[in-house]
Amino acid sequence: MEIDRPGLAAFLRRRRELLQPEDVGLPRGQRRRTGGLRREEVAELCHMSTDYYARLERERGPQPSEPMIASIAQGLHLSLDERDHLFRLAGHTPPVRGTGTLDEHISPGLLRILDRLGDTPAEVVTELGETLRQTPLGTALTGDTTRYTGPARSIGYRWFTDPATRALYAQADHAFLSRMFASGLREMTALRGPGSRAAHYAELLRTRSEEFRDLWDTQEVGVRPRSVKRFLHPEVGALELNCQTLLDPDQSHRLLVYTAAPGSESHDNLRLLVVLGPQAVR
Repeated sequence: MEIDRPGLAAFLRRRRELLQPEDVGLPRGQRRRTGGLRREEVAELCHMSTDYYARLERERGPQPSEPMIASIAQGLHLSLDERDHLFRLAGHTPPVRGTGTLDEHISPGLLRILDRLGDTPAEVVTELGETLRQTPLGTALTGDTTRYTGPARSIGYRWFTDPATRALYAQADHAFLSRMFASGLREMTALRGPGSRAAHYAELLRTRSEEFRDLWDTQEVGVRPRSVKRFLHPEVGALELNCQTLLDPDQSHRLLVYTAAPGSESHDNLRLLVVLGPQAVR
């Protein structure tokens, strides 16, 4: 496929003009004259230079890579159909859709909610617990869990292979969480089939964790997450947080939002975490 430079430029300009600052969690400001977003704002959302993005809108520059187009699609809050259209305009085949595939494109609806959460710990994860996006306070709570690659992207995989993952959770909950992660992975393996990522992760864990092997052999399913999660933060101490989940059935993505009961010690510690910011966990 060849890049359609005029079509790509026109599509990008139109999508940028339709987006408002409040749509993407940005302040409008009093002196704004632009009807939609500025090029520099879109470039920041897409994690690229303003010059690079501006050249695309001006029908110039090299053909953008697939990862670059994926980043632009996410930054512009495109739907799946719009994302696929953007890929074709850029001369690329759109990513394969389907349950069980790792599609990192978050729906505009979930992004809009995430952008509006402000000083609330929240994250968007896949069905295997792979973090796609966090709020700043979400990063402050658990660290930057988007930085992992390969199987380690899944919290269930890290639980059995990385002691640092367990250190963030109350010791009294470890046995239950081990059962929960093993049970969940067994259910996803049956749902997605032997060639799925879930099956691959399970096979890896069976060779790398004796605890996982023992739990896997129990054939246990149906162990559901508790509504209250107990964290042990290295800076602010114990946190008991309610976890609410919003499911996007089309993408099998989940938005997890963590809140503390008003007036509780956890609520005070969470406010302290706002002050410490995203660098609270390293």
